[in-house]
Amino acid sequence: MLDLPTRRGLLGAASVLAAPRLARAQAREIIVAEPGHLVGYLPLYLASHKGYFAEEGLSLKVLTVEGGASHTNAVLTRQAFAFIGGPEHNAFAKARGAELRAVCNVVDRGNVYFVARKGLAPQGRDFTSFVRGRTIATGLYGGTPNSITRYLLGEWKLDARRDATLSELATAPIMAAVRARAAEIAVVSEPMVTQGLRAGLWDEPWLNVPKELGPYAYSTLNIRQDSIQSEPRVVEGFVRAVARGLKAAYADPAEAATFARREWPTAPLEDLKATLDRTFADELWSHDGSISEASWTTGHRVVRAADILKSDVAYDGIIDMQFQRQVAASL
Repeated sequence: MLDLPTRRGLLGAASVLAAPRLARAQAREIIVAEPGHLVGYLPLYLASHKGYFAEEGLSLKVLTVEGGASHTNAVLTRQAFAFIGGPEHNAFAKARGAELRAVCNVVDRGNVYFVARKGLAPQGRDFTSFVRGRTIATGLYGGTPNSITRYLLGEWKLDARRDATLSELATAPIMAAVRARAAEIAVVSEPMVTQGLRAGLWDEPWLNVPKELGPYAYSTLNIRQDSIQSEPRVVEGFVRAVARGLKAAYADPAEAATFARREWPTAPLEDLKATLDRTFADELWSHDGSISEASWTTGHRVVRAADILKSDVAYDGIIDMQFQRQVAASL
């Protein structure tokens, strides 16, 4: 996905509007912490652009905070109302005694693809034989692409330490590793998939993780449990605005693309198009903000297999869909 690593407010409401649902004269500022300014989160930004937060009496501001659990910590320390990231972060926080809840979904598929160096992709589904002994360029340990890589190696009956070599890298060097022939396989997302195709580094993905794993709580909006208890109407309005943004993105992909070009004006047009085309084709975004139990079952299985999450955490312990259910009827 495209990243604009800046700290800035995003599309804050320009005017103070009356809010019939919250019955407040002044917009309530909502800060969402994000790990990167990504096209994958476009429905959230689109919701603000279209005025859905303002209609709820809310003013959205997005704070880009890079590095590990920084977005989670921003919520735990009350610097932000919500963070966007996998609900496994709520499970990690629970292990330390904190209570966070995912209240709305955004990215409902594992947003990574496996590619192989040009001409090397497997012809069938004997992935065990194909991957054995190869070097895989993937994300840094602790990140979801890395966890998915480790999980799939286990599914293919391969040991991540003995049967393959994991080259654990930040996103940018992955393409360079394949170009330098330091890796035969890469785990990437758009726009890097298309950038590598254009550069002749690899062919189309030989494993489409969004389709392979199905529903996956990849990027949800997560808040403190005490916010649910103390500000339920704010939470309801927040969830309604995001859910409307998701619906709007699917209802009018051309409008979503036009907005994306304005939001990332320096990004190559072909990169934006490739990212959005694959997003819609693989239905990466949730349609209504719901987080199914199946989507957490998959996410839970991945982080447990990767040994990132040390103990089982139940769906109800980190996910609360009461507000999504309340707003679903009005969508």
